[in-house]
Amino acid sequence: MKKRYFTVGMAGHIDHGKTALTKALTNVDTDRLKEEKERQISIEPGFAPLYDDDRIQISIIDVPGHERFIRQMIAGVAGIDYVVLVIAADEGVMPQTFEHAEILSFLNIEHGCIVLNKIDKVDEEVLKMAVEDIQAGLNGTMFEGVPIFPVSSVTGEGCDMLKSSIVETLLLQPERHIYDTFRFPIDQVFTVKGQGTVVRGTIYEGSVKEGDKLISLPNQLDVKVRQIQVHHEQVDTAYAGQRTALNITGIPLHQMKRGDTLVSSNSYITSDTIDVNLSLGSNLKYTVKQRMPIKCYIGTTEVMGKIVFFDRNEVTMEKEDILCQLRLDSPIVAKRGDRFIIRRPSPFETIGGGWIIDPNGKRYKFGRDTITLLQKKKSGSFSDRLFSFLEEAKALEKKLILSNLSISQEELEKEIQHQEWIVYNDFVTHRKILNEMVNEMELNIIDFHHLNPLQTGLRKAELFQSIQRQYPEHLIEYCLKKGLEQGKWEQEGPYVFKKDFHPHLPDKWIKPMSSLVASLKNDNWKVDNFITYIEKSGIESNKAQEVIKFLMDEGSIVPLTPALYWQKDVFQYYVNELKTKTNAIFDMQEAKAILGFSRKYLVPFLEAMDREKLTCRKDGGRMWTKH
Repeated sequence: MKKRYFTVGMAGHIDHGKTALTKALTNVDTDRLKEEKERQISIEPGFAPLYDDDRIQISIIDVPGHERFIRQMIAGVAGIDYVVLVIAADEGVMPQTFEHAEILSFLNIEHGCIVLNKIDKVDEEVLKMAVEDIQAGLNGTMFEGVPIFPVSSVTGEGCDMLKSSIVETLLLQPERHIYDTFRFPIDQVFTVKGQGTVVRGTIYEGSVKEGDKLISLPNQLDVKVRQIQVHHEQVDTAYAGQRTALNITGIPLHQMKRGDTLVSSNSYITSDTIDVNLSLGSNLKYTVKQRMPIKCYIGTTEVMGKIVFFDRNEVTMEKEDILCQLRLDSPIVAKRGDRFIIRRPSPFETIGGGWIIDPNGKRYKFGRDTITLLQKKKSGSFSDRLFSFLEEAKALEKKLILSNLSISQEELEKEIQHQEWIVYNDFVTHRKILNEMVNEMELNIIDFHHLNPLQTGLRKAELFQSIQRQYPEHLIEYCLKKGLEQGKWEQEGPYVFKKDFHPHLPDKWIKPMSSLVASLKNDNWKVDNFITYIEKSGIESNKAQEVIKFLMDEGSIVPLTPALYWQKDVFQYYVNELKTKTNAIFDMQEAKAILGFSRKYLVPFLEAMDREKLTCRKDGGRMWTKH
């Protein structure tokens, strides 16, 4: 079995002994800062190794418990796999204890326990009352029904049992997504003398190696991993679930901050408009109003924004989840399914939390239609969501699908193996979309044949133009190729046409066209502008070019100029006349003397013979190519 990596969060009210318990379990003092020592509270999250063998590695993160440091607390528990809620036996459940428990529930941390700390300070009766207090006070949170461990951080009583339980529970959990694209939300940034910028956090997904090139979001800067450390030990590779420090190059310290994210692929996008499924806190003191300011916490990011409802203007108490949107003041990096917390900036209060339905939301109208749309986004299968996503774009690159639908490469590749999906040049579309497009192209070609029976077919550029408002050009190219393979149509040069189609005269044009050609022949070499013959025949003048092309393809006429055409027999007669009365080489004066044409017709006639390769220029005259 491959080794797995997990992080345990230590949460709870201020002074209930989280840091002391962490030290008792790991022998590491996580209060590193001078002000933490002086004030005896944790300001920044502290980290320590809890357990490590050939099967599993577990780290502990001791998060701050003071109200002023709630931001660090949320950033600390983001990405943990198991939470220990520490409650002092001599104080019991405090208001902030419940708030922490609710936040952890919103973050959907599935595994955890309660530690009843400082049991050395109370007797059996008080201890029993504390347990009852905990069970009643945390009802409805993720800690309802979890194991409770009486522990003393001072004497060490209960610590071994607690540690064993944590290890046994995590051994049964599946490994993190170590094969996904690397994602690393940053919760600490600092410098090490002689090394440069160092960032620290928990690897959400994927893995990272020394020398890897990464992208810092949302500032879109390229960085390179110079060195990797896990618990102060240098390693070549770090994996999802590990607390990790990365020494990076290519970016100065002042351009990095907590909340930025390092990723290994440009498939991740940044967005400031996210569709969410929101659960409200159970003890809200204040009304939550439409578009009110909020502080949003996603991973290690804290950002101001506003909440936007689509089916209400305010809410105070609501047991059901609310489909709504968060519009943020600056872009964040997130995926579908990521958890978030929102708080009122003043007066401070946790409003609620939930999960991201779509990290790349759009501006929607207020009303039931938007709620229906969000419900589809929320509950639809990946296949449904992918098809819905493609309905507008018709075809998208895999990297855009990965970022917009927030799924893993593995999930996408597995889904598009099904026969209803079409993959070409790293783009994905659906067979239904392709079939609709083939049918539309075929109808366009058929309509063109009906309206323009004289023409070979529809020009490819015109076909593209007719449907390019609905479909991207790369999909049209693919569709054109598929239609050719399926025998839906054929292509000859720039023309696309139905397989069984041949240019022909419509019934109503048979007589007029015959009259036109006869009239042209009757006028011999002294013809008028071709438009004159079109108008006399009764054929619409706007069809002149079609008529000309048809008659030329048929071989009925020969062009002298864009306006002058001879009937083919007339042209051939004068070619023969000239050929029999000249030598192998002749000049214009000889031709004029033989034929008697005016210059208006003679010059174009001679040039037409050149074009037909009957003659060619030589020494100021012309030479017959075959004499």
